[in-house]
Amino acid sequence: MSSEEVSDLESLVQPDLTYRATAGAPLPPDTPHASRDDIIAALKAVQDPELLLNVYELGLIYDIKQEPDGSVFVVMTLTSPTCPMAGEMPGMVANAVASVPGVGLVTVELTFEPPWTIERLSEDIRLMMGF
Repeated sequence: MSSEEVSDLESLVQPDLTYRATAGAPLPPDTPHASRDDIIAALKAVQDPELLLNVYELGLIYDIKQEPDGSVFVVMTLTSPTCPMAGEMPGMVANAVASVPGVGLVTVELTFEPPWTIERLSEDIRLMMGF
């Protein structure tokens, strides 16, 4: 990862970050890597336990970075900094992404900058909720 990419990712993550999760393991050399669509499908399988909607369409996923070695870095948020699931959601997301064939080590970091807003909802969710 270039220093510029690291700087871009660091700007999304709080300096005093307390919620970080990892899952998976490095891939053996020459292992085909998962597609971004496969990773997104795994994210869509993770539901916010209070809203019963998936974290991807809720707009909780701020960034997905795939590395040449097959590792994946995800920056996510929650609908509220006081969410009681803050300690568990990064692990749920990390485990879901790590279960995708062709994904190596997964790191998920939680941020609240910028704060989540309703504008981050997918168009489908907005229509379903009447927005």
